[in-house]
Amino acid sequence: MESSSTPDLRYPIGHASLPDEPLSQGARLALIAKIAVLPDQVRAAVAGLTPAQLDTPYRPDGWTVRQVLHHLPDSHLNCYTRFRLALTEENPTVRPYDEQAWAELPDVAATPVAVSLALLEALHIRWTILLRQLTDAQWQRTFYHPGTQRSFSLDQALAMYAWHGQHHLAHITTLRQRAGF
Repeated sequence: MESSSTPDLRYPIGHASLPDEPLSQGARLALIAKIAVLPDQVRAAVAGLTPAQLDTPYRPDGWTVRQVLHHLPDSHLNCYTRFRLALTEENPTVRPYDEQAWAELPDVAATPVAVSLALLEALHIRWTILLRQLTDAQWQRTFYHPGTQRSFSLDQALAMYAWHGQHHLAHITTLRQRAGF
């Protein structure tokens, strides 16, 4: 157990907080802005890292920077798809996936980080265009996640994934600070 004075390397920005009520337009725009800038932030966070540094875990028994970097577009593409399903179906059941198994697939080690950075950038452009078009009623549409056995509104998914990007960005940036690279 970590003491209050020891940073939590697994959750460097704390846990996600999901809204219980619909978000205001201002709150949504602030969260969309976080999603919009994430690709540039991640690109800057990994700039200049050597292959050995990319293969450094951000914490003991944690993913490497390379795994975190490839995980972001994998995860965010799943969320983008969930948004589209929720907008076109009534409370669709989304398919969970084994994030750990995905992080261990051979393409993670073999794919240049520039490929996932480009994918993340293109995905976030497309995703933010969609997000900026939604009506208040559309933000309240839902999808059901069988892994958590609950439905999430698109407002809640927006909050979760704005946090998710910053969460993994902090894994990279705090490692760089601690390791001095």
